[in-house]
Amino acid sequence: MTARDLFLVGIDVDSMGGSQRVLHTLAQGFAERGHRVELIGIRPSPEPHVYTPDPAYGRTTLCSAPAAPPWRAASFAERLSPARTLAARAERRERDRARGRLAARFAQVPDGLVIIGSPWAADWLEEVPWRHLKGIGQYHESFLQACASENLQLILRHYPALEKSVFLSESDAAEFRRRRLPNATALPNPLPFDPGPPAPLDTRRIGAVGRLEEIKRLDRLLDAFAVAGAADPGWELHCFGDGPLEPELRARAERLGIGGRVRFRGSVRDMAAAYRELSVVALTSEREGRPMALAEASAVGVPCVSFDLSGGVRELVAHGRTGSLVPPGDTAAFAEALRQLMADAALRRRYGQAARAHVASLRLDGVLERWEALFAEIDR
Repeated sequence: MTARDLFLVGIDVDSMGGSQRVLHTLAQGFAERGHRVELIGIRPSPEPHVYTPDPAYGRTTLCSAPAAPPWRAASFAERLSPARTLAARAERRERDRARGRLAARFAQVPDGLVIIGSPWAADWLEEVPWRHLKGIGQYHESFLQACASENLQLILRHYPALEKSVFLSESDAAEFRRRRLPNATALPNPLPFDPGPPAPLDTRRIGAVGRLEEIKRLDRLLDAFAVAGAADPGWELHCFGDGPLEPELRARAERLGIGGRVRFRGSVRDMAAAYRELSVVALTSEREGRPMALAEASAVGVPCVSFDLSGGVRELVAHGRTGSLVPPGDTAAFAEALRQLMADAALRRRYGQAARAHVASLRLDGVLERWEALFAEIDR
C-alpha cells in the first residue's frame, strides 16, 4: 500500500450529523492504515461533538466563527448602511484569509488527494489553488434529495472536473451518470464502530436514532407507535439524539397517551451498546440517502422498519428478509409493520440475523480497501 497525503474537507466537520461522523471515521481509518491525513473544517461548529477522542489524524478549522445566519435587507437604505458594508467587508477578509491558509497548506505537499465532503465545500474551494492535487467529491444524500435543492447544480458544476464523484448507492451513481457526470461511482459509508455481539432482541424497545429536527418526522413515529403499541403496553420507544423539537415531541407523546412509554435519551457515546438495547429500529424521515442508523442497527442484528425513501435505503433493508419497508408517509402501514415485529419474536430474530450478514461488507476495513482501490485507479 502506498502511503498518501489525504485532505478531507467539509464546511462544518464537528457538528453532530451523519456526514460529519463519516468524515471522522474515514480520517481515523485512513490514518491507522498509514496515510498522512488532515481533516479540514471550513467553519467551526456552533455545537461541536467529539467523534474521535484520540485522533490519529490532523485537525484544522480555517475560519474563526460559525457561518452567520442568512441576511436580507429590509430596505434599500439598510442594504447600503455603513454597518452592513463594514460587516460584508469583514466577512470577505475572513474568507480570503481562510482560503489563503488552505492554499498554503496544500502547497506544502507535492501531491495527494483532496476528498471533498459536500457540493458546498466544492463551491467554497473553487477559489483555492490546488491543481497539483487530485480531487474526489462526495455526496451523502440521494439523487432525489439533490434534485430538490441547489446540490444538483453544484454537483454538475464542480464535480466533472474532479477525478471521481462518489455517491452512496449504485442507483444514485447511475442517475448522475445519466446527467452527464461520467466520473460517478458508488462507495458506501463505513460502520463507525465494531458491531460486537448481536442484540438479544428481547427488550421490547423500539429505537429512533438521529437529531430531533423536522426532517426526521418523529411525529409520524409517535403516531405509529401509539397505534402499534396499543395492544401491548409493555413496549417503549427510545429516541437517541438531541434537537430543537424535543419539547414539541414530548408534548405530542403526552397528547397521544404514550408519554410514559417514550424515552428521550439524548446523545449517547457508545452507540453499539445503545443498539443492543433495542429490539426494532424505526426510521420515519421525510428524506434520506443511505441512513447510517439503518446500517448500524443491522450490523448489531436489529431489524429495521423504514419508509422506502431511496435506493440507499433499499440497499440497506431487504424488505421481507432483513426488515420492512413501507410507502413513504404511510403512517398506518408503518404502524402495522411495527406491530408485526413487536408481536413476533421469531420474526425479529430471523430478520436480525439476516440483517447482520447483509451489511457485513460495511465494516471499516472492507470499505477502506475499496477507497484505496479507488485511489489506485485514479493513479493509473
